[in-house]
Amino acid sequence: MEKTIERFLFHSQYEKNLSEKTLKAYATDLRQFAGFMIDQRSVYSLPSISAEDLKQYVKSLSCFQPKTMKRKMATLKAMLNFIEMEDDDFINPMRKLKINIKVPFLLPPVMDSMEVTSILTTLYREKNACSGKTGHHYQEIIRNIAVVELLFGTGIRVSELCALRLSSVNLANGFIKVYGKGGKERVIQICQEAILEALREYQRLCLSSSRPNTCFFINRRGHNLSSQSVRIMVKKLALKSGILKPVTPHTFRHTFATLLLEEGVDIKYIQTILGHSSLATTQIYTHVSTAKQKVILQNFHPRRRLRIFS
Repeated sequence: MEKTIERFLFHSQYEKNLSEKTLKAYATDLRQFAGFMIDQRSVYSLPSISAEDLKQYVKSLSCFQPKTMKRKMATLKAMLNFIEMEDDDFINPMRKLKINIKVPFLLPPVMDSMEVTSILTTLYREKNACSGKTGHHYQEIIRNIAVVELLFGTGIRVSELCALRLSSVNLANGFIKVYGKGGKERVIQICQEAILEALREYQRLCLSSSRPNTCFFINRRGHNLSSQSVRIMVKKLALKSGILKPVTPHTFRHTFATLLLEEGVDIKYIQTILGHSSLATTQIYTHVSTAKQKVILQNFHPRRRLRIFS
């Protein structure tokens, strides 16, 4: 079983060139599967797995969220399909199953413009209240301002932000080069002077000795800023700003897309900026906020024109 998993991971890494994050998820899911088969079903090789073994594995996954279940089964299916293609004698037990894991559709969490204003206000007040302008604390505030301004200003993923290279940030011409999922490169313009100024101040104050091939966002030790550090910072910042709903770096991405839609921007342009390969992914943002919905129904509902004579 372990050798089969290693074959598939080798194929995924060197033949399909999948990302490190995907490979890590594959390895975790498949080793969990192997552990279940060995410990619970006494099955030690892939050809010995029956449809009933797979049914029991699906049952064991019921403690997870539907989205996680679906991902784990998709990983297993990918490996079984690969082995079926490579080995003529292998009979894929997955073909004997019809598994339908329904993932509930949930609207992505978003902030309104007032909540974004509150977070930015908290940051700039911290900056103005800081007595020393050269210490680590002040530099950390300047960096946090740049991080939040860029998250909200471009809608990039936190992984993309943390991987952003100094050489990919062109503040003179106002754009960044982002490498998204699947290694796809996209250019995002930065047209708001407040965002550019925040990035310039951070670069001037914190990156004076950095090399072009280093990451743009670094911690106080000079190492790459981690996604987890950004998540912790954003969570604390939201609480300081009096926002009780869960706020993550990805919330800024959802908010960016939703507010652009409410301003009337074509969804295809938003798709390009966000780096979605499919328009269907971008369409999760086509929900309408409660405030916007109220304005629409007050001003455009056809009932307002009807006059009833009794």
